[in-house]
Amino acid sequence: MIRVSIAGAAGYTGGELLRLLDAHPDAEVVAVSSDRGAGRPVEELHPQLRLRAPLAYLSHRELYETECDLVCFATPNGTAMHAAPGLLAQGRRVIDLAADFRLADAAVWEAHYQMPHACPELLGDAVYGLPEWNRARLRAARLVANPGCYPTATVLGLLPLVEAGWAEPARLVANAVSGVSGAGRAPSAGMMFGEMAENFRPYGIHRHRHVPEIEQTLSAVAGSPQTVTFTPHVAPMARGILATLYAWVEGRSAEELQELYRRRYAEEPFVETLDAGGLPQTKDVRGSNQCRIAVHTAPGRPAIVLSAIDNLVKGAAGQAVQNMNLMFGLPETRGLAQAPLAA
Repeated sequence: MIRVSIAGAAGYTGGELLRLLDAHPDAEVVAVSSDRGAGRPVEELHPQLRLRAPLAYLSHRELYETECDLVCFATPNGTAMHAAPGLLAQGRRVIDLAADFRLADAAVWEAHYQMPHACPELLGDAVYGLPEWNRARLRAARLVANPGCYPTATVLGLLPLVEAGWAEPARLVANAVSGVSGAGRAPSAGMMFGEMAENFRPYGIHRHRHVPEIEQTLSAVAGSPQTVTFTPHVAPMARGILATLYAWVEGRSAEELQELYRRRYAEEPFVETLDAGGLPQTKDVRGSNQCRIAVHTAPGRPAIVLSAIDNLVKGAAGQAVQNMNLMFGLPETRGLAQAPLAA
């Protein structure tokens, strides 16, 4: 049994991780923390959860002192990097669902997250937790940087084209739409019902923090620099991401593109390539660890790839469980076989 502690288990991502791990046959959540909720039972902040072993929130410091095999951080950016060195020195493994270890260059990280990195010496040790690309390294990892939700949908959508060298590296475009849970659970005026109902808006144009993560990953896949023009949007839905991706591909037929995606993801348990003409939608992956992808093209036009995930599952907590399974030698699908929710 894997003993897991979850730091920051009061938010949407932490609650989703609790939900998945509570039903996992080989994992036991032994401690949860929330500095603002310390001392309160989990059910007060997550009334939808009735855990097998009821838990109360500890402070982060108390959680770090709890005996466990794995600490998952569902905390704001800048939290895990202060605790990870000590936890790793004690023999714990760490999965950070925030951004502290996603970028290999500390200077790039500091420029985008506006704070000094507390342990830049660990950036080279962190394994980027996208199993469909990094599976072998994840099996031996002690520190995992769980990918962001937008990068997960974007990279999975573009990976076959970039990997094959079919896409023009300077003309990759990503327009992605997320539900409001992607902004976290802390109160925000811009996410109030009166602001978001019957509304749809872009944000973070040319300055979103996920751009260097997407470009770093695709460049590593390709072995050469890749440039992505990325525009995020928020829509009035609770969860889900739909990424519409554009890549200029010369001399490849629709049949060749379809076969490339079908072959690349044929053995991937959580990525489904839809038939030609398919249209993924967020409702079809809601509550699941699935990514559904479709590729479209027409003569003289760029390839259009559609990629749909649940931002809280495949884009966060579900992918963390998938990475945990790999780290501890379990079947990758363990605890993640849930079908998507119908509504």
